[in-house]
Amino acid sequence: MSGMKKGASTPIVIKKVRRGKAGHHGGSWKVAFADFATAMMAFFLVLWLQNNATPQQKRYISGYFKDPGGALIGPGGADSAVIDLNAPRTDSVVQQTPQGANNISEAQLEDLAAQKDQERLQALRDKLLELVQSSPSLANSKEQIHVDVVPDGVRVQIFDQENRPMFAAGSARLNPYAGKILRALAKVIRNVPNKVSITGHTDRIPYLGRPNYTNWELSADRANAARRELVAGGLPPDHIAKIEGLADSVLLDEQNPQNPINRRIAIIILRKAVSDALEEGPLTQELHDMADKLNRGSR
Repeated sequence: MSGMKKGASTPIVIKKVRRGKAGHHGGSWKVAFADFATAMMAFFLVLWLQNNATPQQKRYISGYFKDPGGALIGPGGADSAVIDLNAPRTDSVVQQTPQGANNISEAQLEDLAAQKDQERLQALRDKLLELVQSSPSLANSKEQIHVDVVPDGVRVQIFDQENRPMFAAGSARLNPYAGKILRALAKVIRNVPNKVSITGHTDRIPYLGRPNYTNWELSADRANAARRELVAGGLPPDHIAKIEGLADSVLLDEQNPQNPINRRIAIIILRKAVSDALEEGPLTQELHDMADKLNRGSR
């Protein structure tokens, strides 16, 4: 080549092409979208758990996130609080607690159970009042029925009125209207698991109908007649905790002992603590001990 020295090498030219900045952003948007999708899935999972988990399961979830090591749940750690979301839900206050769980004390469980019992009895009182006020079959008996809350539970009292007694004179035979009252009450009372006590009361007029039969026997027989009518109305027989006759020992009108209002039947739907005390009282325990001794002696 002219103008070049003999033996000189040909220069190599490298051309670099720079791309402009206005192009696509690579795959970074995919990472952002994946993060967004994961966050939305977690959000909807929380909403689903909030709607479907029981209060006990929610406590376990909260306990896990507060202390995954298990210090707040129990010796077994977080894994001991196994959550079964397919288990049937229940409104019962006392639910089955996993072995080793100690986040709720026994005293707290008892308080919750007592609160639930109180709510159930209050709802029962409201239903009984509604029944008395709205039932056509009780329209003529409203003034003879009184519902209130007493320390032992919900009490329903049915009083005699002048010329309108519940029982035939001097007997434990219910008049038809009184039977209707008891059967109507039974249809409401049977819907709660609480047990029932039934007490008969008389006025202070001495009973002279037959020898060795007094107001004590009469009041007890009338309470038992009321029990039979309640059972006939649908109250389960094993819901009866106590039948007693108090004669004229507890008068409503002490100034006028012969007032018909003193002749009455009192039905108490008992608080659970009261019925438990009746079933497991000192005398009951003594009878159990005596039966055990007799059984051991017969072997």
